[in-house]
This record gives sequence, structure tokens and C-alpha cells, in this order.
Amino acid sequence: MTKVPVKLRLAKYLAQAGIAARRKAELLILAGRVSVNGQVEKNVATNIDPNIDEIKFDGHKLQTENKVYYVLHKPVGYVCSLDDAHNKNKVTDLLPAEEKIWPVGRLDKDSSGLLILTNDGELTNLLTHPRYAKPKKYQVTVNKKFVAQDASLLESGIELEEGLARVDKIKIISDNNIEIILHQGWKRQIRRMLSAIGYRVINLVRVQEGKLILGDLPLGQYKKINKDDII
Repeated sequence: MTKVPVKLRLAKYLAQAGIAARRKAELLILAGRVSVNGQVEKNVATNIDPNIDEIKFDGHKLQTENKVYYVLHKPVGYVCSLDDAHNKNKVTDLLPAEEKIWPVGRLDKDSSGLLILTNDGELTNLLTHPRYAKPKKYQVTVNKKFVAQDASLLESGIELEEGLARVDKIKIISDNNIEIILHQGWKRQIRRMLSAIGYRVINLVRVQEGKLILGDLPLGQYKKINKDDII
């Protein structure tokens, strides 16, 4: 029986090989960093057959890897950026060294809690693209008593540089402790929103992303999970 060719977009293949999410992979193709059968390929619409074609990134032959998924209870003091020369503590240092994985989304250096890491570019795009709007839940401690009227301000929206920032839902747990759910993921968004109405964040923990819950996973520890646990 003749083997049916596998037609796959080049950017999708790069994502499956763990190089980058699809949109970033397209930029890498346009930059001339990808070759197909020895020829530089800059057409993002190119289809390839990974069973036949030889794909290289920066001169290195690519192979698709088994997809792996981890949840980490990120401690304060660790950064999610893998190319931050100013911070030696990276979240990937807390996971198996042999795994080529990256964090999905942001959780700033001063915050702790649930962080997903994977080599699945498609899942990364699904969880981080604004179109999909995956909600995240945070437990936040502020420096003074949280006034109930301020909850409506956060839900109505606070103007930040990127635009109007809104929380989806806010719940007062105690005088200084609140629970926030939001789907936007702008840089240090909760801290900036609270600062705009007169509060300083003392502690911020992400406890849920989509249907995945941090639970009793110890600080600094990780566990391997399935894709079905996330989406």
C-alpha cells in the first residue's frame, strides 16, 4: 500500500518540535532561520511532510518530540523568561534538566503559584492567545483593608497603557485578602490595577488556570500531568 503523504504547515511542525508557538514560528520562518531539504524556506504557507522532508532550524535537524505537560508551584524569586540574563533563577531550573520545555504565560518574579510548562506549542498558543480567554484565579493580600466599593471599580475597568483592564470577578475573603478571577494576562496586571486605586500587593498566588487547580502541591514542587487536565 502506498503511504499517504502527511501535509503539515511548516509553522505547525516547528511548534510540534518545541521551537515556538505557531505565530512566533512564522516569524522565525520569515527571518530565514528554517530550511527544508537544504534550502532556506521563508514562505509561512509552505506545507511539508515530516516523514520525508528534512527540516532544520538554525542548521540543526528537527524531530517532533513527545508532548509533556507539567504543573509547578512557582516560588517567589523565579522568573518565567528563559532569556533573562539579569536573573539566574528561572522556573525551568526547578524541573527535570533533560526536558526541553517552556512556561505557558507569565507569572512575575514577585508572585507564586500555579504555572504550566510544556513543549506543546499548539497548547501554548491556545492558553495564551486573547481569543481563547482562559480564566485564571488569584489569591491576593493587600497592604490595607479592601473597601467593598473598590470591587466595582476593578470589574468596571481600570485604564492601563494597554487599554481597559478588567477583572471578571472579585471576592472579598477578609479585610486584606481578596480573590480575583480574570482572563486578561497583561504584565503585572493585578498589581498595576490595585496600585491605580491605592493598594499595594503584599502577596499574590495563582491558584487556578482553566480547570487546572494548584491544590496542595508544595511550594517549589512540580508534577507531570496530562493535556486533558488542562483543557
